[in-house]
Amino acid sequence: MSFHVSNLFTLSLEPKDFPAFEALVSEIAAATEKELGTLICEYSVNAGRTVAHILERYRSDSAVVYGSPDAEVRKRLDPFAAAYMESFGRFSRECVV
Repeated sequence: MSFHVSNLFTLSLEPKDFPAFEALVSEIAAATEKELGTLICEYSVNAGRTVAHILERYRSDSAVVYGSPDAEVRKRLDPFAAAYMESFGRFSRECVV
C-alpha cells in the first residue's frame, strides 16, 4: 500500500530579498527533483513578494509526526503507519504575517 505525505510551509519575505530567495529556490528545486519519492515541490509567492508557500508531496509508506497529536488525530494517522516523534528541545517563535 502506498500513501502520500504532504507538507505546506508558509514563509515571510522581505521584497528586497526575493531575488536571492528565487535563486535559492532554483537550486533546491533542481536537487529535490532528483530525490526518489518526491512527487511535488511547488513554490508560490504573493504579488507583494512578502509571503511564499512551499508545497511538497512525497510517496511514502509511513508518515512521521512531530508533536503530540490527540487521540482523534492519531486515529486518522495510524492507518499510515505513522511514527510519532515527541519534542524534547526546541526554539520556536511565532511568525506574524
